[in-house]
Amino acid sequence: MDVKSMLKEYGIVNVKNVYMNLSVPELYEHAVRQGEGKIVDGGPLVSYTGVHTGRSPNDKFVVREPSTEGDIDWTKHNKDISPEKFDRLFAKVAAYVQGKDLFVQECYAGANPDCRLKVRVITEYAWHNIFAKNMFIAEPDKAKLADFQADFTVIDVAGLSAIPELDSTNSGTFVLVNFAKKMVVIGGTSYAGEIKKSVFTVMNYVLPKKGIMSMHCSANIGKEGDTALFFGLSGTGKTTLSADPERFLIGDDEHGWDDNGVFNIEGGCYAKVINLSSEAEPDIFACTKRFGTILENVPLFEGTRNIDLFNDSITENTRASYPLTHLPMISKDNRGGHPKSVIFLTYDAFGVLPPVAKLSAEQAMFHFVSGYTAKVAGTEKGVKEPQATFSTCFGGPFMVFPPFVYAKILAEKLKKHGANAYLVNTGLTGGPYGIGKRYSIKNTRAIINAILKGEVDKGGFKADPIFGFGIPKEIPGVPSEILDPMKGWASEGDYQAKLKELASKFVENFKQYGNAPEVLEIAKGGPKL
Repeated sequence: MDVKSMLKEYGIVNVKNVYMNLSVPELYEHAVRQGEGKIVDGGPLVSYTGVHTGRSPNDKFVVREPSTEGDIDWTKHNKDISPEKFDRLFAKVAAYVQGKDLFVQECYAGANPDCRLKVRVITEYAWHNIFAKNMFIAEPDKAKLADFQADFTVIDVAGLSAIPELDSTNSGTFVLVNFAKKMVVIGGTSYAGEIKKSVFTVMNYVLPKKGIMSMHCSANIGKEGDTALFFGLSGTGKTTLSADPERFLIGDDEHGWDDNGVFNIEGGCYAKVINLSSEAEPDIFACTKRFGTILENVPLFEGTRNIDLFNDSITENTRASYPLTHLPMISKDNRGGHPKSVIFLTYDAFGVLPPVAKLSAEQAMFHFVSGYTAKVAGTEKGVKEPQATFSTCFGGPFMVFPPFVYAKILAEKLKKHGANAYLVNTGLTGGPYGIGKRYSIKNTRAIINAILKGEVDKGGFKADPIFGFGIPKEIPGVPSEILDPMKGWASEGDYQAKLKELASKFVENFKQYGNAPEVLEIAKGGPKL
């Protein structure tokens, strides 16, 4: 099928040129020619996304239609839109692209061939096509692309804004997921992260249907074959902590866990780079100097083509998108065995959680469903400073089913494969936001290494009187004074008050799930006031 006929199947006609599966150098040329970005020192392409420097979760809608209506958890993260309204807005998209150039990448979501999704990404911008090429998995045999039949299609028209009064959107930005038509349509935002997260949303529907756990986590594997998972929202350290020079990276953000082990959903990384240094994160830093990397919203030193990674004048959510092959230590097939360690990362803005705690099976499920962290400035529109929040399954905006669908699958896998679960606080110590300081990356890495080597258990634990989890008494290479968070506070009374305040937020948040037997069972793993 020729490309024009392929587009006609979507209702897209009269476009100018269609560029199919171009290489990164070719896409660079188009991006620069069209004024979409600048090539900077070392070879990356820097692009600026305008008003949207993060995701717009309030602008995502799922089409309510008979084949999936009974499956979807219709919450604030899955707001519904009718098929008729979807069709009317898509007609605007089809009209908008007439006479324009379009760029198409055909690739895969999922490193496991048995359950991967064939994804076609159609973009208005060339640099968004590079992003898609980086973030998804390429077909090594180009001849197979001749017969590529997409399972799902993402159409991204950044320059088209909706009219809320006419299109029933919340703003000019829209991310529409249509499971019946197997399409995602994005408009009104240049933030490339919407592309990858929309595909992740789709995979969070497709994989559990097959009994496979879909996870918002990073993963790596040791030289002895031991796999570890790192759950957490943006800004908690998933990318940083999984990029370990002593371990092979499977992926930094999205994974599946099937009967054979863990596999990456993506083929690239999307790392935060604000305040990035070669000393603290050498591998990620090196990627900011490589051809093929997309740098989002990173300022340049005036009059140069040199990037300023410590400049947050545009946003704190500066990002680098690069293929996994840019990194020196990666899993060759983007896969690993069943994990031995499952780590829940949280940014505690209250400054009362310990830097590490061991969780029982009940506690692991409670903290997984709760997904406590802080929204970090810049990762979402309107967030200017950290705010305590609960994000179901450490990825609420991307989950499609009710949370206990995912929790049940995870609990079964943890039990079957004997994995240990830990809560690691990469946030504040010594006080709440404005007073406390963030745990150093050096100490957090030492804690992670102790978990992976089994050393975190050797010094014994003391139970937290409210949360019940085990706080290590000592860990090799970690200052003992930071293990007990109370010791960092000027006032023990202030610490206890803030700890109880946080615990009450956990309890209050869990009330939203009701009193079903499976909910009450998991609630046993929560704090006791």
